[in-house]
Amino acid sequence: MTMNDQENGTTRDTVPLDPPPPPTSSSPKRKRWVRVCMWLCLITLLLIILVIVVLALTVFKVKQPKIQLVSSTVEGIAPKFDLTQMRVELNITLNLTILVNNPNHVRFQAGQGKSQLLYKGDEVGDVDINPGLIPSKGSATLVCMLTLQAARFADSGMMSLFRDITDGELDLELKTRIPGRAKILFIKKHVVTSSDCQIVIGFPSMKIISQDCNQHTKL
Repeated sequence: MTMNDQENGTTRDTVPLDPPPPPTSSSPKRKRWVRVCMWLCLITLLLIILVIVVLALTVFKVKQPKIQLVSSTVEGIAPKFDLTQMRVELNITLNLTILVNNPNHVRFQAGQGKSQLLYKGDEVGDVDINPGLIPSKGSATLVCMLTLQAARFADSGMMSLFRDITDGELDLELKTRIPGRAKILFIKKHVVTSSDCQIVIGFPSMKIISQDCNQHTKL
Protein backbone atom coordinates (compact mmCIF):
# COMPACT_ATOMS: atom_id res chain seq x y z
CA MET A 1 0.00 0.00 0.00
CA THR A 2 1.42 3.36 -1.02
CA MET A 3 1.46 6.57 0.98
CA ASN A 4 -1.19 8.15 -1.23
CA ASP A 5 -3.44 5.18 -0.74
CA GLN A 6 -3.05 5.47 3.02
CA GLU A 7 -3.83 9.13 2.88
CA ASN A 8 -6.88 8.61 0.76
CA GLY A 9 -8.03 5.82 3.07
CA THR A 10 -8.07 3.23 0.34
CA THR A 11 -6.26 -0.07 0.10
CA ARG A 12 -5.12 -1.99 -2.97
CA ASP A 13 -4.28 -5.66 -3.01
CA THR A 14 -0.91 -6.63 -4.41
CA VAL A 15 -0.90 -9.20 -7.20
CA PRO A 16 1.54 -12.08 -6.45
CA LEU A 17 4.07 -12.90 -9.11
CA ASP A 18 3.89 -16.33 -10.91
CA PRO A 19 6.43 -18.80 -9.54
CA PRO A 20 9.28 -19.65 -11.90
CA PRO A 21 8.72 -22.82 -13.97
CA PRO A 22 10.40 -25.95 -12.56
CA PRO A 23 13.54 -27.04 -14.36
CA THR A 24 12.88 -29.58 -17.08
CA SER A 25 14.06 -33.10 -16.29
CA SER A 26 15.49 -33.67 -19.76
CA SER A 27 17.98 -31.07 -20.61
CA PRO A 28 19.72 -31.06 -24.02
CA LYS A 29 22.81 -32.58 -22.41
CA ARG A 30 20.80 -35.46 -20.93
CA LYS A 31 19.07 -36.18 -24.26
CA ARG A 32 22.42 -36.28 -26.00
CA TRP A 33 23.73 -38.80 -23.43
CA VAL A 34 20.68 -41.05 -23.93
CA ARG A 35 21.23 -41.04 -27.70
CA VAL A 36 24.89 -41.94 -27.23
CA CYS A 37 23.95 -44.88 -24.97
CA MET A 38 21.41 -46.15 -27.49
CA TRP A 39 23.95 -46.02 -30.31
CA LEU A 40 26.55 -47.81 -28.18
CA CYS A 41 24.08 -50.60 -27.34
CA LEU A 42 23.12 -50.97 -31.00
CA ILE A 43 26.75 -51.11 -32.14
CA THR A 44 27.59 -53.67 -29.43
CA LEU A 45 24.66 -55.86 -30.48
CA LEU A 46 25.70 -55.70 -34.13
CA LEU A 47 29.29 -56.63 -33.22
CA ILE A 48 28.09 -59.65 -31.22
CA ILE A 49 25.94 -60.82 -34.14
CA LEU A 50 28.87 -60.32 -36.54
CA VAL A 51 31.22 -62.34 -34.31
CA ILE A 52 28.69 -65.19 -34.06
CA VAL A 53 28.23 -65.26 -37.84
CA VAL A 54 31.99 -65.24 -38.47
CA LEU A 55 32.56 -68.07 -35.97
CA ALA A 56 29.71 -70.10 -37.47
CA LEU A 57 31.17 -69.72 -40.98
CA THR A 58 34.80 -70.36 -40.04
CA VAL A 59 35.82 -71.95 -36.75
CA PHE A 60 32.53 -73.71 -35.99
CA LYS A 61 31.60 -74.60 -39.56
CA VAL A 62 30.66 -78.28 -39.73
CA LYS A 63 33.37 -80.25 -41.50
CA GLN A 64 32.98 -83.76 -42.81
CA PRO A 65 34.03 -86.56 -40.46
CA LYS A 66 36.42 -88.94 -42.18
CA ILE A 67 36.14 -92.72 -42.25
CA GLN A 68 39.39 -94.61 -42.70
CA LEU A 69 39.77 -98.35 -43.03
CA VAL A 70 42.84 -98.80 -40.84
CA SER A 71 43.18 -102.54 -41.28
CA SER A 72 41.28 -105.46 -42.69
CA THR A 73 42.38 -109.03 -42.17
CA VAL A 74 40.93 -112.40 -43.05
CA GLU A 75 39.83 -113.92 -39.76
CA GLY A 76 38.95 -117.28 -41.21
CA ILE A 77 37.46 -119.32 -44.03
CA ALA A 78 34.77 -121.90 -43.32
CA PRO A 79 33.79 -124.29 -46.14
CA LYS A 80 30.31 -125.76 -45.92
CA PHE A 81 28.53 -128.45 -47.90
CA ASP A 82 24.83 -127.76 -48.52
CA LEU A 83 23.07 -131.13 -48.77
CA THR A 84 19.74 -129.62 -49.81
CA GLN A 85 21.22 -127.96 -52.88
CA MET A 86 24.22 -130.30 -53.25
CA ARG A 87 26.82 -127.57 -53.45
CA VAL A 88 29.88 -126.39 -51.56
CA GLU A 89 29.65 -122.99 -49.84
CA LEU A 90 32.46 -120.87 -48.52
CA ASN A 91 32.08 -118.30 -45.72
CA ILE A 92 34.89 -115.75 -45.35
CA THR A 93 35.10 -113.66 -42.16
CA LEU A 94 36.88 -110.29 -42.24
CA ASN A 95 38.17 -108.44 -39.19
CA LEU A 96 37.75 -104.72 -39.92
CA THR A 97 39.23 -101.81 -37.97
CA ILE A 98 37.56 -98.53 -38.91
CA LEU A 99 38.81 -95.13 -37.73
CA VAL A 100 36.33 -92.22 -37.61
CA ASN A 101 38.03 -88.83 -37.33
CA ASN A 102 36.12 -85.73 -36.20
CA PRO A 103 37.83 -82.52 -37.45
CA ASN A 104 35.22 -80.22 -35.88
CA HIS A 105 35.59 -78.03 -32.79
CA VAL A 106 32.44 -79.63 -31.37
CA ARG A 107 31.58 -83.22 -30.48
CA PHE A 108 30.13 -85.52 -33.13
CA GLN A 109 27.36 -87.87 -32.05
CA ALA A 110 27.62 -90.89 -34.34
CA GLY A 111 24.42 -92.86 -34.85
CA GLN A 112 23.82 -96.46 -35.83
CA GLY A 113 26.09 -97.19 -38.77
CA LYS A 114 26.38 -100.07 -41.19
CA SER A 115 29.01 -101.76 -43.32
CA GLN A 116 28.04 -103.75 -46.40
CA LEU A 117 30.19 -106.23 -48.27
CA LEU A 118 29.58 -106.57 -52.01
CA TYR A 119 30.89 -109.05 -54.53
CA LYS A 120 30.49 -108.09 -58.18
CA GLY A 121 27.79 -105.56 -57.19
CA ASP A 122 25.71 -107.99 -55.08
CA GLU A 123 25.50 -107.67 -51.29
CA VAL A 124 26.95 -110.78 -49.68
CA GLY A 125 27.38 -109.60 -46.08
CA ASP A 126 26.66 -106.76 -43.67
CA VAL A 127 27.30 -105.72 -40.09
CA ASP A 128 25.89 -102.97 -37.85
CA ILE A 129 28.20 -100.37 -36.29
CA ASN A 130 27.28 -99.26 -32.78
CA PRO A 131 26.67 -95.54 -32.13
CA GLY A 132 29.11 -93.50 -30.09
CA LEU A 133 30.35 -90.04 -29.15
CA ILE A 134 33.47 -88.72 -30.89
CA PRO A 135 35.16 -85.80 -29.07
CA SER A 136 36.05 -82.55 -30.76
CA LYS A 137 39.27 -82.81 -32.79
CA GLY A 138 39.36 -86.48 -31.82
CA SER A 139 38.79 -89.91 -33.29
CA ALA A 140 37.25 -93.25 -32.43
CA THR A 141 38.25 -96.75 -33.48
CA LEU A 142 35.54 -99.22 -34.41
CA VAL A 143 36.24 -102.93 -34.67
CA CYS A 144 33.73 -105.20 -36.37
CA MET A 145 33.56 -108.69 -37.82
CA LEU A 146 32.00 -109.03 -41.24
CA THR A 147 31.27 -112.40 -42.84
CA LEU A 148 30.93 -113.02 -46.54
CA GLN A 149 27.89 -115.29 -46.47
CA ALA A 150 27.96 -117.91 -49.19
CA ALA A 151 24.24 -118.55 -48.80
CA ARG A 152 23.59 -115.24 -50.54
CA PHE A 153 25.40 -116.36 -53.67
CA ALA A 154 23.65 -117.78 -56.68
CA ASP A 155 25.20 -120.83 -58.30
CA SER A 156 26.94 -118.67 -60.89
CA GLY A 157 28.25 -116.36 -58.18
CA MET A 158 29.65 -119.25 -56.17
CA MET A 159 31.45 -120.61 -59.24
CA SER A 160 32.89 -117.14 -59.87
CA LEU A 161 34.00 -116.94 -56.22
CA PHE A 162 35.88 -120.25 -56.45
CA ARG A 163 37.43 -119.15 -59.74
CA ASP A 164 38.73 -115.91 -58.19
CA ILE A 165 40.15 -117.79 -55.22
CA THR A 166 41.85 -120.25 -57.56
CA ASP A 167 43.34 -117.33 -59.51
CA GLY A 168 44.79 -115.99 -56.24
CA GLU A 169 42.83 -112.72 -55.86
CA LEU A 170 39.34 -111.97 -54.57
CA ASP A 171 37.96 -108.47 -55.27
CA LEU A 172 35.39 -107.18 -52.77
CA GLU A 173 33.70 -103.82 -52.20
CA LEU A 174 33.10 -102.49 -48.69
CA LYS A 175 30.54 -99.71 -48.17
CA THR A 176 30.42 -98.04 -44.75
CA ARG A 177 27.80 -95.46 -43.79
CA ILE A 178 27.66 -93.60 -40.45
CA PRO A 179 25.01 -90.93 -39.76
CA GLY A 180 25.36 -88.44 -36.93
CA ARG A 181 24.97 -84.87 -35.79
CA ALA A 182 27.12 -82.03 -34.52
CA LYS A 183 25.71 -79.36 -32.18
CA ILE A 184 27.00 -75.83 -32.73
CA LEU A 185 25.75 -73.37 -30.12
CA PHE A 186 21.99 -74.00 -30.27
CA ILE A 187 21.96 -75.47 -33.79
CA LYS A 188 22.09 -79.22 -34.53
CA LYS A 189 23.62 -80.11 -37.88
CA HIS A 190 22.96 -83.58 -39.28
CA VAL A 191 25.81 -85.24 -41.16
CA VAL A 192 26.01 -88.54 -43.03
CA THR A 193 29.52 -89.73 -43.84
CA SER A 194 30.27 -92.78 -45.94
CA SER A 195 33.22 -94.61 -47.42
CA ASP A 196 33.58 -96.94 -50.41
CA CYS A 197 36.57 -99.27 -50.33
CA GLN A 198 37.84 -101.71 -52.91
CA ILE A 199 39.53 -104.64 -51.16
CA VAL A 200 41.64 -107.35 -52.76
CA ILE A 201 42.26 -110.52 -50.73
CA GLY A 202 45.21 -112.66 -51.75
CA PHE A 203 45.17 -116.46 -51.74
CA PRO A 204 46.57 -118.68 -50.33
CA SER A 205 48.06 -116.03 -47.97
CA MET A 206 44.52 -114.92 -46.99
CA LYS A 207 45.76 -111.35 -46.45
CA ILE A 208 44.55 -108.00 -47.75
CA ILE A 209 47.00 -107.15 -50.52
CA SER A 210 45.42 -103.82 -51.51
CA GLN A 211 42.65 -101.43 -50.52
CA ASP A 212 41.49 -98.14 -52.05
CA CYS A 213 38.89 -95.96 -50.29
CA ASN A 214 36.88 -92.88 -51.30
CA GLN A 215 35.07 -90.52 -48.91
CA HIS A 216 31.56 -89.12 -49.31
CA THR A 217 29.74 -86.71 -46.99
CA LYS A 218 26.22 -85.34 -47.02
CA LEU A 219 25.54 -82.27 -44.84
